[in-house]
Amino acid sequence: MLHGSIVALATPFKNGVVDEAAFQNFVNFQIEQGTDGLVPCGTTGESPTLTYDEHKRVIDLCVEAAAGRVPVVAGTGSNATAEAIEFTLHAQKAGADAALIVAPYYNKPSQDGMFEHFRAIHDATAIPIVLYNVPGRTVADLSVETVARLSRLERVIGIKDASGKLERVGLHRAACGPDFIQLSGDDGTALAFNAQGGTGVISVTANVAPKLCADVQKAWREGNAALALSLNDRLVALHDAMFCEPSPAPAKYGASLLGLMTNEVRLPILPTTPVAEARVRAAMVIAGLVN
Repeated sequence: MLHGSIVALATPFKNGVVDEAAFQNFVNFQIEQGTDGLVPCGTTGESPTLTYDEHKRVIDLCVEAAAGRVPVVAGTGSNATAEAIEFTLHAQKAGADAALIVAPYYNKPSQDGMFEHFRAIHDATAIPIVLYNVPGRTVADLSVETVARLSRLERVIGIKDASGKLERVGLHRAACGPDFIQLSGDDGTALAFNAQGGTGVISVTANVAPKLCADVQKAWREGNAALALSLNDRLVALHDAMFCEPSPAPAKYGASLLGLMTNEVRLPILPTTPVAEARVRAAMVIAGLVN
């Protein structure tokens, strides 16, 4: 169901509000460029700064624009279990194909607490669930054992792993079975992730270079490692530049150079500095995206 380059969509803003037309145009651009899936309302979508109504509206807009052409994996996580259930039920009603649910942040729950959090969401909904482990942001780190327990729930179908621990791919494969979907949460190590059993990446870089990111994944999937590496060589500087300042400011600046959205972000994220802008532009030149 989920493979290849799945973009963690930036949310365009204009004068402080969600730019709905730009967002839907951006979804169409991504699909036309070969992106394999869409994630609205993830970290790159600045979900922590969206109001409840905005969060739900962005999911609606994404599902509507995608129109079944590629899977929509809606970000519906929260550190409050009841809130995560509410967002997940909304994504289900909107027609999303799956929900991406982050480990509950800030609270620092135990492994058992996280298991019960995800089980409560699972039992209250009827949509496939992709776990999201990103301990650098949440503090909470889903252990391999907890992921294995969760994988036995009927609709927990996979994980986005941004732990930075590549050895976990093999450990998850051994504990959860080869059909458990594993998606990298890091563009820079996505090929290494695939080499150990992953099926793709939820990508920040794809906001700016969707075709290249999709082509890298396609080449790998088709067994052409040499082509995948060659294409990825054009992207390594851009992968790095996407986090030269707090995300998603660099991605939004890059997208603005392509005329896809403004570079407007919401506090506490700041717009890119001139130094970061020069770095993003230089990386886009290397990738062949701008002159």
